[in-house]
Amino acid sequence: MSGHSFNLKGRVAVVTGASRGLGQAIALALADAGADLCITARELASLQDTKTKVEGRGVRCIAVAQDVSDLTSIDAALEQACALTGGIDILVNNAGIEQVAPSLDVDEALWDRIVGTNLKGAFFWSQAAAKRMSKQETGGSIINLCSLTSFVGVPTAVPYGSSKSGLLGMTRALAAEWAEAGIRVNAVAPGYFRTAMTDGFYQNEDWQARMLTRIPQRRFGEAADVGGAVVFLASDAAGYITGHCLPVDGGFLASI
Repeated sequence: MSGHSFNLKGRVAVVTGASRGLGQAIALALADAGADLCITARELASLQDTKTKVEGRGVRCIAVAQDVSDLTSIDAALEQACALTGGIDILVNNAGIEQVAPSLDVDEALWDRIVGTNLKGAFFWSQAAAKRMSKQETGGSIINLCSLTSFVGVPTAVPYGSSKSGLLGMTRALAAEWAEAGIRVNAVAPGYFRTAMTDGFYQNEDWQARMLTRIPQRRFGEAADVGGAVVFLASDAAGYITGHCLPVDGGFLASI
C-alpha cells in the first residue's frame, strides 16, 4: 500500500482533551500527517503549548475551551472546527478522567463525573460530529480512546472501567449503525502509559517493576506510540475497518 494512503492533508480533525499527554501526542501525529486541527480542553490557556506545536507542523489549528461533560457547548465548539474548511473529517474522543477509589466508597457524584466525561461526553460529541459527517460525500472517521479496563477488571477503578467498557460497546454499536452513512467508528486502547493522570502509580518503583514483568515488550508506552495507531484508523489505509478496538499495550492483553 502506498504511503499516500496515510496522508490526511486537507482534512479537519477534532481532538478533545488535547492539552497534554496522549491528547497532545495524538494532535501532533495528526498534524504530521497533514490534518488541520481543532483542539479542546476545559481551559483555553492549557492548549497554548499544543497549538504552538501543531502550527509548527505547518497546519492550521483552532483552540477551543470546552468541557465535554457540558453538552450545551459541543455544537459551538464543533462550529468553530467546521469554520476551518466547512466540515469535519476526524473526531478523536480523547478527553477523560480517572479517580481510583474502593468501590464501597464510590458516591453518585464521583460516578457521574467520571462516566459523564468519559462515556456520555464521547457519545454526544460523536452524535454531533456524525450529523455533519453524514452530509459529506467523504463521510468521516471517529476514534474513541478506550483502555485496558475495556477488557479486564481493575480493582478500585470501577467507574473508570465501566465508562471505558461502555465506550467499547458504543464504538461497536455506532460503527454498525453509521456505516451506511460512510462514517467509520473505531477505538484504540492504550496500555500502561505514564501521563499526568496516571503519574501517581509510576512514583511507586515496586509497582513499576511488577507491571513491567507483565508487559511482553518490557517497557511502558510513550505518548507517541498512540499517535501512529490513531493516524492509521483516521486514514484511507483503514478504509475497510470499522467497529474495531486496537490495543496499544506492548502485548499485555495478548499475554494474559
